[in-house]
Amino acid sequence: MPTAQIGIYGLGTMGSALALNLAGHGITVAVANREADWIAPFLQRAGSLAANLTGADTVENFIAALARPRVVLFMIPSGAPLDKVIAKIAPLLAPGDTIIDAGNADFNDTNRRAASLSDAGLHYVGLGVSGGAAGARHGPSMMFGGSAQSWSRLRPIFETIAAHYQGDPCVARVGPDGAGHFVKTVHNGIEYADMQMIAEVYGLLRDGADWSAGRIATLFSDWSRGPLHSYLIEITALVLSVSDSETGHPMVDVIADVAGQKGTGRWTVIEALKLGQSASTIEAAVGARAWSAQKDLREMAAPLLPAGAGASDLPTPEELEHALLAGRIIALMQGFEVLAAASREFDWALDLARIAEIWRAGCIIRSELLNDFTVALRADPPLLLADPLRAMLGDNISALRTVVTAALGIGLAVPALSAGLAWYDSIRHARGTANLIQAQRDVFGAHGFGRIDRPGQHHGNWPEK
Repeated sequence: MPTAQIGIYGLGTMGSALALNLAGHGITVAVANREADWIAPFLQRAGSLAANLTGADTVENFIAALARPRVVLFMIPSGAPLDKVIAKIAPLLAPGDTIIDAGNADFNDTNRRAASLSDAGLHYVGLGVSGGAAGARHGPSMMFGGSAQSWSRLRPIFETIAAHYQGDPCVARVGPDGAGHFVKTVHNGIEYADMQMIAEVYGLLRDGADWSAGRIATLFSDWSRGPLHSYLIEITALVLSVSDSETGHPMVDVIADVAGQKGTGRWTVIEALKLGQSASTIEAAVGARAWSAQKDLREMAAPLLPAGAGASDLPTPEELEHALLAGRIIALMQGFEVLAAASREFDWALDLARIAEIWRAGCIIRSELLNDFTVALRADPPLLLADPLRAMLGDNISALRTVVTAALGIGLAVPALSAGLAWYDSIRHARGTANLIQAQRDVFGAHGFGRIDRPGQHHGNWPEK
């Protein structure tokens, strides 16, 4: 008799960890993998948890092991490989069964798959999962996108295996169809910005103040006990304190300065632009990773391109701490504004405060700062003007200005911190400079403009040019 409550297809790092998490909570799991020879070693590594795991060497046996209505969770790359395996498995399922994509996926693909599978009576869930391998194994933050019916059925399972913050499970149904994957994409975009800002502060200390990795590690460790407390600050202190076993040098000093990326940061920027939103800190972080890949060009340019005249006093550690806090607040604000715009555009009715809550544990961007965002998101004013965030920015923005100015003066790039400050300064001016842009557009394209003294679209009486 089929007994597995859920099936996991894909036994890579994340899939294996999630399967063990489920099994460790007494949930019976069928597991399968494209390379069937992965299954036996996985079951052996599972130890006593193998009692709750059933291996299946074919997709037919995999589906046969699942109790009805069946739930199949895929933890594989979400592009063409997922479409291929869905095409193979979907005909084996029946109306009322559920397919879950728990990988990083373009929400547009999730919408397409959900619409296609609904014709066969199948439920499709786009599940954003954050926390890396450790989170998947011991409690991730999860963003569920799918029908209310699917959520009602799967909620007990996901609330059991999720991370918990003071007893609150860090999982929620954020909306239908692609909403879960969209929220996860923006989460990852914020992650890009946060990591880039941390790297920029590290660079100022390393290259501007000539601090060693160990000394910087101590500073980040101190910061992790204050307002900057977060997972990313904690692991920054950790990686800066570790030495390479082969050379004895700090591990970070033997790592090539070429950053990888899998696409979610770019997706965030693309979707933000489509929605008419600014995600400038995230865009700067994506750009910085692209520039890091141009290692050969940078090595050629280093002795040939001067910094130009300029000098500045180096910022103090306290100023760097406050600047990083201001930058993090701005990056989160921009991310939540993108989510708000998507909610309006796609009629998702996203509960932004609840999203902030489920990011407080389990996920990569988890931090105490999200408690302040939860409070602000439940208030009425625009997020930038809601307390306690407005007050926090007011207390820290001067330090951000000082740090960006200092970096510019000594010729060190801080693209994400600079982008955050530029966004803040743009928003705080009631009168900007776009009036000149509109005049230019009217001259060369007769695009028209609004006037400050009466409604409607107007044109100027420009002389011929």
